[in-house]
Amino acid sequence: MARWDAILSLPVQNPPSLEISSDDLVWSKVEGWHDKLDRVAIIPFARVADFVRGESNNKECPTRFHVEARRRRPPTFKQKVDGILEYILYWCSFGPDDHRKGGIVRPSRSTYVPKKKNAGRPNTKRGCTCHFIVKRLIAEPSVALIIYNDDKHVDKKGVPCHGPQDKKAAGTIAEFAPYISEDLRLRVLSLLYVGVSVETIMQRHNESVEKQGGPSNRDDLLSQRYVRRQEREIRRSSYELDADDSVSIDKWVGSHQNNVFFYEDFSESDPFILGIQTEWQLQQMIRFGNCALLASDSRFGTNKLKYPVHSLLVFNSEKKAIPVAWIITPRFSCLDAHRWMRALYNRVHTKDPHWKLAGFIVDDPHYDVLAIRDVFQCSVLISFWRVRHLWHRNIIKCLETDMQIKISKRLGWIMDNIFRRQGTMSLFEDFVEDFIDEPNFMEYFKATWYPRMGAWVDALRTLPLASQESCAAMEYYHNQLKIRLLNEKDINVYQRADWLVDKIGTKVHSYYWLDECSDKDDFARYWKNEWMSGLTSWRKALKIPDADVIMEDGCAKVKDEHDQDKAYIVWNTGSMLSICDCDWAKDGNMCEHILKVFRICRNRGSVPPSISLLQYHQVLNNMLRCPPFDSLIRDHAVSLAVSVQKQLNTLLDKDSIQTARGSNEKRVDIDIHRLNSRVASAAQDEALVCERQVIKDILSRGAACGVSDITGHADMDVDETVSNNNALLEKKTTGLITIGSGISASKNGAVFYEINEDICKNNNGMDVDPPPLDTTS
Repeated sequence: MARWDAILSLPVQNPPSLEISSDDLVWSKVEGWHDKLDRVAIIPFARVADFVRGESNNKECPTRFHVEARRRRPPTFKQKVDGILEYILYWCSFGPDDHRKGGIVRPSRSTYVPKKKNAGRPNTKRGCTCHFIVKRLIAEPSVALIIYNDDKHVDKKGVPCHGPQDKKAAGTIAEFAPYISEDLRLRVLSLLYVGVSVETIMQRHNESVEKQGGPSNRDDLLSQRYVRRQEREIRRSSYELDADDSVSIDKWVGSHQNNVFFYEDFSESDPFILGIQTEWQLQQMIRFGNCALLASDSRFGTNKLKYPVHSLLVFNSEKKAIPVAWIITPRFSCLDAHRWMRALYNRVHTKDPHWKLAGFIVDDPHYDVLAIRDVFQCSVLISFWRVRHLWHRNIIKCLETDMQIKISKRLGWIMDNIFRRQGTMSLFEDFVEDFIDEPNFMEYFKATWYPRMGAWVDALRTLPLASQESCAAMEYYHNQLKIRLLNEKDINVYQRADWLVDKIGTKVHSYYWLDECSDKDDFARYWKNEWMSGLTSWRKALKIPDADVIMEDGCAKVKDEHDQDKAYIVWNTGSMLSICDCDWAKDGNMCEHILKVFRICRNRGSVPPSISLLQYHQVLNNMLRCPPFDSLIRDHAVSLAVSVQKQLNTLLDKDSIQTARGSNEKRVDIDIHRLNSRVASAAQDEALVCERQVIKDILSRGAACGVSDITGHADMDVDETVSNNNALLEKKTTGLITIGSGISASKNGAVFYEINEDICKNNNGMDVDPPPLDTTS
């Protein structure tokens, strides 16, 4: 029992990386069989596949591990401390048999007749002895005990038998891994799913190998036979696994367990819910969602599909939306959301225990905000893009140009007042009465939106508003998904859930995977409409020169990028419901011309600052009015300020801070120790009030100028800043607020707040997302 006491006392190791290798773990020696010492470590059982993948991708000796033996015991087995619930033996695919001349083949395989197809095994077995054992203990079913005694890729003689260290393997397949990488496998499948032929794939692959001077890894040895076999399997597959739709879905879930994070079939009390997330989507969620935003597109396909598609999105480095999960359910229910949210959160945390959201963007006022805060422990923002999109599209469809301008201007003014908490539902009542003579649009508005506006007004007055940049990315994703999913000639398939699940998991997923692939341009000549990918409207607006915009009385003209003699007219300049005569705007979308004109109006001061910026400063002001009530909160505030200070110091060039300052640059010194003592004494201390007033003045100056990025980049938004500060506010944590372009510390512990009034000249006046600061202390 001493052996098991030592094993069960070991810590569970869970490195925050997508793959785990033996180098990432701390190995312990415990007593084994025959007086030997076993090299062991404990990891979560859910991460065994990550460990196998990490060991396979060993740079010194790339290989692949296969399951050589497996044993399972039923859950009803008698509970014992040393009982094994599951035993898995993983062996390097270049072993254990040795098919080389003079090699040893195990006696159990002496009567084995080789097949024409080697069932996924490498062409040559070379007697590699590298293997490890995974045991799932009955005492701790959630963890896996890894026994890794033979970690060298050598044969029984102790000589390297494959890989770069084996001189005899040079020039053969044994020099590389036995199989192609997961990345190349996904690339081949994705290209096949979107319609690229086998010949084209091989032609482009061979050209790239020739450019680099010959094969240098296993992926360079891709064979046409393998690609042809994958194409044949795709061609012969069918989404209809059974005539009964529900039975077909059950079969699909059973064969795609790795891509399903939540599944509940119909019952008397609960609806059907299916949550889909592939391994690639999970990686993107961890990569782009950590300390960042997660957005929801919850209403796709409500009019055409049997079950609407609920998408969860993250934003990549180009601020384009990437789907990281799809939830398919016949109806959107607040009570159902908490269950699949918890399952998704647990799946992500299994991979990265330190993963944390900065904010969650919802697009429905009935979304379960409390569930989001409970599961993800983050602030919640709301997006208005869907309402604006539908209003805009129906205004264009139902009204003449003059009335389009009047109604859109009025609706934009109403929503702006509601965003700034200066309006109520009475504004919509007056709007309906004033435009009662326009029955085409008013009937639509009263039937569809008037009953819903009460919930929308309450949500918009209580939740921070998502930025234009985020809304543009979500709108672009929605249009992409419509083109890529709803393009079937037979519309009857839209009423089958198995078709929807199959197409989302194959073709649609392939399009988004290829969007992030660096080699996508190699197949540009084969693109179809479904390949539509490019910059969002917000990014396109940044590329329009100011000289191409001509401001006139009541409207603006924006020259076409390709034809300077052609110009687009934007009415209601500066309003969130501006009207443009370009094709993209006529479909109800927010085009780049509207966003560009909006930016120029804001820079000129003809429109107020953005709603996101206003709400951001409201949060900061609320934090300043909330004095710490005990020493614990005070100490946390001081440590928070120091933490933020250290992060900013790593981003700033200290030399530039200590050298010449502009004449317009001002600095306010606040001593931490002095502030600490005054907070402890009383919030009404006159000196403390004065210092807070200084910070408020800084805030007001920042509201007029805009918030500058720490790194000096001019294009930023405040969504994540609002999220982080809201999270601090919810925890009742008061800290020192960092505003402006720089912050540094002197030797006596003082914190310098530096406000550069030149921000006004650099601020582009548009809503963007800043890099979030880690405010943990």
